[in-house]
Amino acid sequence: MRGRRRFRTAVVSATAVLLCAGVLSGCTAGGPDATAEPSGKAAARPTPDPHATQTPTLPLTPTPIPTPTLPLTPNPTPPPNPLWDVSPGSVAAVGDSVTRAFDACAVLADCPEVSWATGTDTAVNSLALRLLGPEKVATRSWNLARTGARMAELPEQMAGAAAEKPELVTVMMGANDACRATPELMTPVADFRFSFETALARLRADAPKAQVYVSSVPDLKHLWSTGRLSPAGLKVWKLGICGSMLADAEDLGPAAERRRATVRERVVAYNKVLEEVCAEDERCRYDDGAVFGFRFAGGQLSPWDWFHPSRDGQARLAELAYRRITKE
Repeated sequence: MRGRRRFRTAVVSATAVLLCAGVLSGCTAGGPDATAEPSGKAAARPTPDPHATQTPTLPLTPTPIPTPTLPLTPNPTPPPNPLWDVSPGSVAAVGDSVTRAFDACAVLADCPEVSWATGTDTAVNSLALRLLGPEKVATRSWNLARTGARMAELPEQMAGAAAEKPELVTVMMGANDACRATPELMTPVADFRFSFETALARLRADAPKAQVYVSSVPDLKHLWSTGRLSPAGLKVWKLGICGSMLADAEDLGPAAERRRATVRERVVAYNKVLEEVCAEDERCRYDDGAVFGFRFAGGQLSPWDWFHPSRDGQARLAELAYRRITKE
């Protein structure tokens, strides 16, 4: 009996090994799979086709979502200042003899028709003519400047300008604060600042949306260096015009040069005040020193005093102002 049992066990084991070699891997070398069906049912399973392509089963992993790549664009250009209108519809001018075009047409006389700011002379082509056209200059522009005025007078002039409710006010003031009989009489910088701040405040009280264009004070020393070459100019200057700068025009000694340098330094300080105060007002534009830096030649100075702008000089001032005011 034991021999038969051993033989039967050996036959069953051999048969199992042969079956495992010919079918799917459901068995192990030691015997049938622990999870296999009983032998009676195993025969009912379909036999896989050995020539069929088996699709491998991959582990399920999340598919990464690609990050969208945005196109590179340059930094946007900031929009222009929306508070500044490059084409105002009315102009009021305040200032001194330059804005009144003193000595531009005749000796010792104002000639407002050739003023750089509000003149009607087409040869000058004033700022008002450029902005408004000839048909509106008479009714939409006002020249409130006064020959001989200093900065202390500007608040009063500005109040008069505000009453007209202009869209643009031009300011050219300060030369007379430096042009005194002697340098000691020049307007102190602190007083100059106070008057200019007061003038802007006066305008804002009655015309809060009016734009303001502020011209720098001309370089008086350059005017001296140009005019002193004219014998006629030297004769006129001896009558007492702008003594702090033009007195003893032919004297090139150290004392005279120090005096002229002192006056020029004061003009530079005035222009610094104009720039700083204007920068605090969002509707104000300073000319960035354009008038101070302009090199007036002989033909751009009055043939009567070799100091004030001639018609041609007035035209150059109009051009400088128009360029700055209409800049986007």
